[in-house]
Amino acid sequence: MAKQAPNKHSLEITTTLGPNTSFNGVLKFDSSLMIKGNFEGDIDAKGILYIDEGATVKAGRIKAMSILVAGNLSGNMEAADKVEFRSTAQVRGNVKTARLRIADGVLFEGRCEMLQNRDSLDQTDKAENL
Repeated sequence: MAKQAPNKHSLEITTTLGPNTSFNGVLKFDSSLMIKGNFEGDIDAKGILYIDEGATVKAGRIKAMSILVAGNLSGNMEAADKVEFRSTAQVRGNVKTARLRIADGVLFEGRCEMLQNRDSLDQTDKAENL
């Protein structure tokens, strides 16, 4: 059997909230999560969050290592590594990240704060908790 070459844009997703799933509350995870359905609440993650095309997320606050958006997102987000808005994304909210990529066709309403130091998110959180 022939082995396919890996797609450089593919993600290794460990957990998926399916297209017929609705979830309200606080979501925490360590590895990677793909949302294909509807989510409302806060997300506190150490891994990668992927919001798929057709998904709807209404969040007060999202914090993750990386955030990739192809669906609809309302809420503020912080990513220590990167935020990427794919061409089908509709995003309303503020972004705080070290790296940002916005594809053609994206609807983005919000502000962006670029971090010079990836660790500055952690330092901010530590100062808030004192």
